Amino acid sequence: MVQPSPCGAICWAGEAPQSNRGAVESCVNSTYSEGKDGDGNEAMKLSELLAAMPRGVVQSRPAGQLDVEITGLACDSRRVQPGDLFVAVPGVDVDGHSFIPAALQRGAVAVVGQRPASEVFAHGSPVPYIAVADSRQALGWLAAMWHGYPARKLRVIGVTGSEGKTTTVRLIASILQAAGHRIGWVSTVSAVIGGEEVDTGLHTTTPDALEMQGYLAHMVDAAAEYAVIEATSHGLAQHRVTGCEFDVAVVTTITHEHMDYHKTYEEYRAAKARLFASLSDSYRKPGVAKVSILNADDTSYDFLEQYTAERCLSYGIERPSDVVAQEIHASAFGTSFTALTSRGTFEVMTPLIGAYNVYNILAAIAVGVSQGTDVAAMQRGIAAVKGVTGRMERIDMGQDFTAIIDFAHTPNSLEKALLAVRDLTHGRVIVVFGCAGLRDRAKRPWMGEIAGRLADYTILTAEDPRTEDVNEIIEEIAEGCRRVGRREGRHFHSVPDRTEAIQAAINLARPGDLVIVAGKGHEQSMCYGTTEHPWSEHEALRTALRRRLGIAS
Repeated sequence: MVQPSPCGAICWAGEAPQSNRGAVESCVNSTYSEGKDGDGNEAMKLSELLAAMPRGVVQSRPAGQLDVEITGLACDSRRVQPGDLFVAVPGVDVDGHSFIPAALQRGAVAVVGQRPASEVFAHGSPVPYIAVADSRQALGWLAAMWHGYPARKLRVIGVTGSEGKTTTVRLIASILQAAGHRIGWVSTVSAVIGGEEVDTGLHTTTPDALEMQGYLAHMVDAAAEYAVIEATSHGLAQHRVTGCEFDVAVVTTITHEHMDYHKTYEEYRAAKARLFASLSDSYRKPGVAKVSILNADDTSYDFLEQYTAERCLSYGIERPSDVVAQEIHASAFGTSFTALTSRGTFEVMTPLIGAYNVYNILAAIAVGVSQGTDVAAMQRGIAAVKGVTGRMERIDMGQDFTAIIDFAHTPNSLEKALLAVRDLTHGRVIVVFGCAGLRDRAKRPWMGEIAGRLADYTILTAEDPRTEDVNEIIEEIAEGCRRVGRREGRHFHSVPDRTEAIQAAINLARPGDLVIVAGKGHEQSMCYGTTEHPWSEHEALRTALRRRLGIAS
């Protein structure tokens, strides 16, 4: 067995995590001005909110004036309602502090910000101004307090990693549901609360702190026992999950991703590690152990092992672990393997395909083991997950070749996806993908090399070019294709319009081939310039298939 790190004692909530480094994206479309906290109070005094903040969050507070009543929270000045507390958040393109006058004009009765009051108000503040070390951190705790700290009434499981988070969240939730527990979950695809699915947005991201705490409060109202939360690196670094009081921290893999934001792999890994660090200083729920779940086969294992928890479980295939998969058998229809755990050895059958999904399942089993779930429930829960939208998802309209949508948008995930689909066909593999603008440029030629090595034909196209020239992005990817000996026109070509690129791939397919469209998955928009345009990978692929098959729309 891989030996877990010594697990230290867990403290009651003390100082919150250190402030975020660097600029963060602006907080938009976010407010909770309905005038009720999680316990149904119509309003709260500012003094009550501030008294509940962890040590070190508030740097200075105004003398007196703390009896003002707060009826809502907002971090978007356009959505402020009279009586709101406005939290000014600095962003990449705009600084929320610049919108304090607009917030006051709309009726904000107090302001939280991370700049000194003298910089914000030239002639003194007309309302109470609370200076904090980090506005996003403060927002997380304020949102939690406003809703009555809902996470303290739930067992909260967080899942982070570069790939596989959404699928792992679904698997964990399904296992716990099969064991008879009431579950809520929040992923980058959707939130499910009380059996109702809620769309969480156009692009993949962790919901902001106001939304997240609102989701948790609704879970409490729905009598949920567990909350399973997908925690992205942005979500962790930007304090979107601050106040979630995690009890179980799970990692899938940590590879090359988001270098545009985190700058280095070490910073990216440190952002992921915040989930595990939070175990030691989050609220201690009576009788609930703090647990870390680590991938023994991933390079992150040794680094994350240092973070303390009361119980540490590892999972893997190659290295000895607490949860191990053996005798793995994969086909076009699913995967089977034998799981070795402290709860017993048992067979696993899943419709999910790809070796990486074996890891996702092992992570979910490790969570089940940590929560005392019986084997039969774990087997039922795993088998019940037929797939996740935009994750290795087949689109079948009667064509004589395979068509798949997958969210693969990193070098590691593209490589895993192409290796997985190679086993699903005896024909050619045709891949359609691009790389996002204003994001990690280093991965572009790298992904071109991967496609060149593993696909028979590649069509390079747009994937949220934003303000960059899509043709220049494609050329950077194409350079990677050339590095591995692929020739333009023979092994790959570019079609900047994504709709046309998908149609071109479908038209190229011969009987027995496999077309995989990668990079967008479940996302519902495509960003050109600074505008998000409606986009559906599913509709684009179905339309292309209908045209190929001569089916009327």
